[in-house]
Amino acid sequence: MTPFTDAPMAAHAAGVVNRIQAKLPDMPAAMAKIGVFLLAQPQAPLELSILELAGQTGTSPATVTRFCRLLGYAGYVPFRVSIASDVGRSDARESWKTDIGRAFGPDDPAGDVLSTLVNAHTRSLEETAAVMDLALMNKIARRIAMSSHVDIYGIGGSAVMAKELQSRLYRIGVNAHHWSEVHAGLTSAAIQDSNSVAIGISNTGRTEETIEMLREAGEAGALTVALSNNPGSPLAEIADEAIITSVHEQFLQPDDLSAKHVQLLVLDMIYLLVAQTNFTQSAASLAASAAAVSPHRRPTRAARRELGGGRLQRAGGRAPGHV
Repeated sequence: MTPFTDAPMAAHAAGVVNRIQAKLPDMPAAMAKIGVFLLAQPQAPLELSILELAGQTGTSPATVTRFCRLLGYAGYVPFRVSIASDVGRSDARESWKTDIGRAFGPDDPAGDVLSTLVNAHTRSLEETAAVMDLALMNKIARRIAMSSHVDIYGIGGSAVMAKELQSRLYRIGVNAHHWSEVHAGLTSAAIQDSNSVAIGISNTGRTEETIEMLREAGEAGALTVALSNNPGSPLAEIADEAIITSVHEQFLQPDDLSAKHVQLLVLDMIYLLVAQTNFTQSAASLAASAAAVSPHRRPTRAARRELGGGRLQRAGGRAPGHV
């Protein structure tokens, strides 16, 4: 296995190809032509105008623009500028092949596997942070802080993330509930209102049960939020707001920890912003919950020694070592 390159300009190229590869199966035929062309010739946007790229791919400028928007750019110019600023003079095609275009082999040394995982997870986190809409995150956090009820939906691996967010929000005084069983989730979703927030978590954005629960909550009046790796997914399309993560799926499967790490980054951010909004309440709730569970935590050795010495003195004896 070839080690990852340390070149900083490679990270964004990897993110672009990752998004193209993730969206390619669901792209309309015309957009798919552009995607296939760019996977083969990643430097093309730096050298071709929108008209020239459309001509090379047998499409139209309007289709190229829609393609760029599907990847998260406002248009072709921002798409080109972003690639140029990060790729610079490096060979983008080689960066893509070296950093992303390979899978694990049965004879790869454990050190190479670890290096690949660390780099992939790190890049997923960095790319998710780079595209995170902080204004949107603040908006969602404020709505959660002021809401009367928060529903969080997730199936399978995403259920773990739903439960994690629910437990954090609940601990700082937010009336939050997580649902991984569709009948129970639909029951809760149906009784939401305009003072509620509903969050659906699905890396692919195509989990039917999560889509169904989030849709039901939206029809009941709740603000709906999708957390997904796919901006063009059905889950993102039905939601009022969508938070998009970036996951390297070329050699890491969608349901593995790389997806969970970037989801947890987003959920941590939401939790902290909500805690900031209700800072006094959050601090009081955290202190109260910490005090409630403290008797169930074994003290440190230093605390036990101090406690033991104090008991000896109170009993009229001497601590060990004293004469």
